[in-house]
Amino acid sequence: MRAAAAISITLLLAGCAGNEAPVQQPSMYADMSAPGSKLDAQAAAIMISQYRQNNGLGTVVIDSDLMRLAESQSQAMAAANKMDHDVRAPLAKRLSAGSYPATVAVENVSAGYHTLAEAFSGWRDSPPHRANMLKSGVTRLGIAAGYAPGTKYKVFWTMILASTDPR
Repeated sequence: MRAAAAISITLLLAGCAGNEAPVQQPSMYADMSAPGSKLDAQAAAIMISQYRQNNGLGTVVIDSDLMRLAESQSQAMAAANKMDHDVRAPLAKRLSAGSYPATVAVENVSAGYHTLAEAFSGWRDSPPHRANMLKSGVTRLGIAAGYAPGTKYKVFWTMILASTDPR
């Protein structure tokens, strides 16, 4: 009787185990070096905003114009196989050419990080990049990861933080 009860319980538990939803990986760990990967800009905005709030600063929101400018910069670096703020033009010129009315703007670029979490950690651990993430007065964000499989780094990152508010 006990053996039959134990078998019944085991079978019931085994049946329940198959109904569990798979655990989904947080988007900040999505591998941007995989073809077709999409960066979760909202997750990036939340991550940067939380970091800023932890340091006594305001949050940032996604700005579609900055997203487009960041994407253009990441693609230019990927095409040139070169991590460089000025691969196309300096940030101020790119903002002006894109008719973006920034009153303050900073940019972080990097290459070789495969996930948003890695890129964020690299920027946080670099004093100049950290200073940009903690720039006072910025309220808007554009971020992109450009994938280039035949290059040394594979993934090229750009983050632009800016404000259009009068000083």
